[in-house]
Amino acid sequence: MLFKQAVVLAAGEGERLRPFTASKPKVMIRVANKPILQYVVEALERNGIRRILFVVGYKREKIMDFFGDGADFDVEIDYVFQEHLLGTGDALKQAEDKTDERFLVLSGDNVIRPDTLSDSDLLEMTEEDGSAILIKAHKDISKCGVVTLKAGMVEDIIEKPRGDISNLVNTGIYAFGKDIFEVMEAELTSTLKTMILHGSRINACETHGVWLDAVYPWNILRLNEIVLRTNPAKVEGKIERGVSIDGKVAIGKNSVIRANSYVKGPVIIGENCDIGPNACIFPSTSIGNDTAIGAFTEIRNSVLMDGVKIGSFSAIHDSIFDTGTYAEGGFIARSEEVDIEIGGEYHVVKIGAMVGEYCEIGSNVIAHPGAIIGNRAKIKSMKELSGKIPDGCWVV
Repeated sequence: MLFKQAVVLAAGEGERLRPFTASKPKVMIRVANKPILQYVVEALERNGIRRILFVVGYKREKIMDFFGDGADFDVEIDYVFQEHLLGTGDALKQAEDKTDERFLVLSGDNVIRPDTLSDSDLLEMTEEDGSAILIKAHKDISKCGVVTLKAGMVEDIIEKPRGDISNLVNTGIYAFGKDIFEVMEAELTSTLKTMILHGSRINACETHGVWLDAVYPWNILRLNEIVLRTNPAKVEGKIERGVSIDGKVAIGKNSVIRANSYVKGPVIIGENCDIGPNACIFPSTSIGNDTAIGAFTEIRNSVLMDGVKIGSFSAIHDSIFDTGTYAEGGFIARSEEVDIEIGGEYHVVKIGAMVGEYCEIGSNVIAHPGAIIGNRAKIKSMKELSGKIPDGCWVV
């Protein structure tokens, strides 16, 4: 094993993912009931890299409280701080005094699997080989850094290209030596471009493994769907009479699926959940720990974080509910294609409701497709919601 240490960049906010990053960094958004950052840690551990240095910044306590010293994940985690979010190069610079002579660098906000790393030559890069970047063929390059190659080496990296220059994207995963700090700029990509301009050779290592990014809130649903396809079926909770379970379904300890409910996988249900009776949970749905779903309620292709409570006779499609939100009976969030504005950009997406954490929603509320409900909002009964409702608002 040539690499024994990895630096994971986890300081960013993920502003375009609000309201889900108002109180936590992007890396702590849950996909299939795990923070995105946990997938990175598990991929490293499975490849024998157990010394991990997190560069943290925004809402750092959320990361530190969850991962601690890494013992629960069979790794050793240390932390350095990026006090001001000045770029990925600046983030890595904070780790200079704690890195080995050779180390990996990974972005903490992409879902990866162990074979993302092992499926390439990246882990075999020696000191003589120099620096290397992990690349992957990707359909949508509009929000990525695109890599062009010449004789197997990186020729250029173009951020968010307008034309069809290449389908190979920068995954934000690198192999470096300590000499990288001598030429470090504010951004890693600009550092590499300068190195190439001055004659340095940057190896390109292609992977065919999983590499998933969430840029906008609706991307969470896509990531969740893909990850759930490979999740193992495991039932540890209680299944009452008349329950029908079809496909790959995981049910956590102390959870109860009450009588005559129907669960069609892929689905994951966390621990201490209470589902039904007569509830229907359809594919590509993740339900976090301590969550309750009322009688005759239907959940389809949605992500419900920990502690969410959904009342009876509700219908939730293509939606995301953050931690601790409560909706009384008769809540309706159906989906269809809709125009959504995020950060001055306009997108046409098929989406239901995007609901922040610790919201209180009364009975018989309808959330129109694309509705974004901010954190800790309070919605009175019998309301119709559309557009954006800011954090902390009351709708009466």
